[in-house]
Amino acid sequence: MTQTPVRKLAVLLHADVVGSTALVQQNESLAHERLQDTFRRFSATISNHGGIAHEIRGDALVAEFARASDAVSASLSFQAANTIHNEQLSDDIRPVLRVGIAMGEVVVADNTVTGDGVVLAQRLEQVAKPGGVCIQGATYETVPKRLPFDYESLGEQTLKGFDEPVRAYDVSLTAGQVVPSPELNAREKPPLELPDKPSIAVLPFANSGGPEHEYFSDGVTEDIITELSRFRELFVIARNSSFTYKSKSVKTQEVAADLGVRYVVEGSVRTAGKRVRVTVQLVDAATGHHIWAERYDRELTDIFLIQDEIAQTVASTVAGRVQSNVQDSAARKRIEDLDVYDLVLRGQGIIEDTHEKHLQARQAYEKAVEIDPKCARAYAGLAMSNLVGLANHWEKSDQFALKHGLDFAAKAVALDHNDSRSQFLLGYFLQLLGRLDEANNHLERAVSLNPNDADSLACMGTHLHSRGHPEDAINCHLKAIRLNPYHPVWYLWHLGLAHYSARQYDKALEPLQEAISRHPAFLFPRKALAATLAQLDRLEEARMVVEGILADQPDASINQGDVYVLGAAANLQDWSDHWLQGLRKAGLPE
Repeated sequence: MTQTPVRKLAVLLHADVVGSTALVQQNESLAHERLQDTFRRFSATISNHGGIAHEIRGDALVAEFARASDAVSASLSFQAANTIHNEQLSDDIRPVLRVGIAMGEVVVADNTVTGDGVVLAQRLEQVAKPGGVCIQGATYETVPKRLPFDYESLGEQTLKGFDEPVRAYDVSLTAGQVVPSPELNAREKPPLELPDKPSIAVLPFANSGGPEHEYFSDGVTEDIITELSRFRELFVIARNSSFTYKSKSVKTQEVAADLGVRYVVEGSVRTAGKRVRVTVQLVDAATGHHIWAERYDRELTDIFLIQDEIAQTVASTVAGRVQSNVQDSAARKRIEDLDVYDLVLRGQGIIEDTHEKHLQARQAYEKAVEIDPKCARAYAGLAMSNLVGLANHWEKSDQFALKHGLDFAAKAVALDHNDSRSQFLLGYFLQLLGRLDEANNHLERAVSLNPNDADSLACMGTHLHSRGHPEDAINCHLKAIRLNPYHPVWYLWHLGLAHYSARQYDKALEPLQEAISRHPAFLFPRKALAATLAQLDRLEEARMVVEGILADQPDASINQGDVYVLGAAANLQDWSDHWLQGLRKAGLPE
C-alpha cells in the first residue's frame, strides 16, 4: 500500500562508506557482507537514539531524527564502536563511514525520504573525514553545549547544488568522556523532583592559570564536592555528573533543572607563583539570586584550609544547620605535602582515560607514596588504578590486579579509616574475592562516612545483588543514579542485571540497552541483553544480539567468566543457573 507523503522539518543524517569500490574489488562477496553488517549495526544505533533509518542506497544510508543532539550522539557512538570492530578484523576489508548531518524540510513516503535536507547532509558527509562527523552550522546551534562534544569550525563551505556557502563543523567526542545516553539528550524528559533536603551541585571551577594548571582547578573542585558530600544535611550531586559541564557555557537554571538541584556552586582558581586565588559563589537556581560569594587569596601551601573553609561556609549557608564542624573537618586526614597533593591530583585527573594516561596516573601515585609513605589517598589511587586496569583488561591477569588492588586499598584504610573512598575500594575488592561479610562492613562504613557518594551506593547495590537480594540492589542503584544523573555506564548494566535476577525482564531491557548504546563494544551488557530477551521469548532478537557478540568476539561463550563483572554472584547456584539458562536459550555457545 502506498504511503501518503508527509512533508516536515527534520534532522537528516547521510552516511557513506569510504572507498567502497576498492573494498569490492578486493573481495566482492565479503565486501558486500561487511557493508551490510556495518549498516545493520549503524541502523540499530540510530534506533537506540530515537532515529529512523529510512533506507540504504548501495553504499550509503539515510536516517531521520527529531533532535540534532540524538543524531550527533548516534553518529559518534557508532564511529567509536566501528573503529573497535574493524580493528578486530584480520583482513583489510574494513568499512569506514563518513557522516553528514543537516536540518531541512523533507518529504517522507514509502520509507523513502527526499528533499534539500537529505542533499545537504550528503554534501556535508563528503566534507567529513573518514570515520568523522560533519554538521551544518544551523545544526551546531541546536545542540546543547553542555554535551561532551568538541567542535572544529571548517568555515564556509561551497557545496554543489547550493547557491549560498554553508557553515560547517567537524564534531568529535571530548577526550575522556562517553557519548551521552539517548535519555540524557531528550529535552522533553520529565523534570527531576527536588530532594527533601537542600540539594547542591558544584560545577567545575574555571582554570585561570593556564592549561598546565587545569588538573589543579579540577582537583580543588573534586575535593570540595567530597567535603560537601559528607554533610548529611545536604544532597550533593556526584563529581562526574557535575563535570559534564566542564568548559561549557551554560545557564545556572539549566544546570539545576538537568541535575534536579536547588543550589549551584561555581568558581575559579588562579595560580601564580607561590600564591593561589579561589573565587566561589553560591546561586539559588530557583530565583537566580547569588546567596553568597567570596574570594580567597592565599599562599599556595594554604590550599587545604581554603577548601575546608569553602566547604563549611557553603554547607552552613545552604543547610542552615551546620555550625561547628571541627570534628567533621578533621575526620579525613589532609595531605600536608604540597608536592604529594599535586601528584595525587594529577593521577586522579587521568586514571580512567587511555591506557597510556592510566599508566601515567599510576606513576604519579607511586611517586607520591615514595615521597610520603603515609599518604592514604595515594594508596587509594593505586587501588583504583588496579580496579580500572581490571575492568579494561590492562593488567597481567585478574588475580594480579585483585591481589595488588586489595593490598593497596587495605593500606589506605589502615592509614586513614575515615576516608570513604578507601573504604569503598577495600569493600569492592573484598566483594570481588567473595569475602562478602568483610566487604559488607567496609561498604557500610563508606556509605556512613559519605552518604552522598554515588559510587559507594552503586557498589553497595552490586554487593546486595551478590548476596541474593536483587530488589534491595535495585533500590541502591536507583539512589546512586539520582545522586549522579550523568552516571558511569557500569551503574546501568548492574541495574539491568539486578532486574534480571529479580525476573523483572521488561525493566532490565532499558538500562541494558542504554549501556550498550553508550559502550557498544562492551561484551557483558550485550550478553545480559541477550539473556533477558531470551527469557522474554524474544528469541529472534536475542539471537541477533548473540550474532553481533560472536562477530566481535568469536571465542565468546556462556562459560567465559569476568571476575570484575560477576564477582561473588557467580558463586550463588540459583543465580548462576538462571544466568546460564538465559544465555543458552539465546544461543550463545557453551
